[in-house]
Amino acid sequence: MERTANPRVKICCISSIEEAWIAIRCGASALGLVSQMPSGPGVISEELIAKIAACVPPPIATFLLTSSQDAQEIIQQLRCCRTNTVQICDRLESGSYQDIRNALPGISIVQVIHVITEKSLDEAISVAPYIDAILLDSGNQSLPIKELGGTGRLHDWNLSAKIREQVNVPIFLAGGLKPENVAIAVQQVAPFGLDLCSAVRTNGKLDENKLQLFFQQLK
Repeated sequence: MERTANPRVKICCISSIEEAWIAIRCGASALGLVSQMPSGPGVISEELIAKIAACVPPPIATFLLTSSQDAQEIIQQLRCCRTNTVQICDRLESGSYQDIRNALPGISIVQVIHVITEKSLDEAISVAPYIDAILLDSGNQSLPIKELGGTGRLHDWNLSAKIREQVNVPIFLAGGLKPENVAIAVQQVAPFGLDLCSAVRTNGKLDENKLQLFFQQLK
C-alpha cells in the first residue's frame, strides 16, 4: 500500500456514548469497542457496544474488537453488536473470512497482526487478499494469558513499514502511540490509520485535552 501522509485516527476502548462523542468532536474517523478479551483494557458488554454503535453517525466507523477465533461466533457477535466493522484480534482458526462476508455482506473485516518477528510479515501477506485492512499491534498470542492489544508498547516500526509496503490493503498502526512519537510514526511507517487507547486516557477515562494534543501533534 502506498504511503499515507495524513492518516486517519481510530480511538479504541470507547466505553460510553459520552466518550464516543468526545472522540468524534476531536476528529476521530473510527471508534473501537472492545468485547471480551483474555487481557487488556476497555472491555464492555455486547449490549453496551450495540447501544454506543447505534448512536454513532455515518461516516464514522465502529469497530467490534473480538478475541474469538471462530467465524460463526464472530457472526453472532456482530449481529448482536451491530457495528459496521469487525477487528479480529487473534488468528481465525474455525471458518473463514468468506463465511463472515456471506453472512453479513456489508461488514468490513480488519485482521490484527501482532508484530513480533519477520513471520509477522508472512502472516500479513497471507491474509491480505481476504480482508479489508490490517491493524499492526504489539500483543503476543503465545503467552499463557494472551495479549491481544492495549499493551501500550511500541513494536518494530521498520517491520511495520515493510508490511505496509508489501500488502495491498490499508494499514492501521497501533501500540504505544502518543503525542511525542506520532510524527515519527507517520514519517517512518506512513500508515493509512493510527489506533490509540492508553495515551489519550487519564485514570482509564478518555481525556479530551490529551486527545486534542495528539491531533495537534499529528497536524
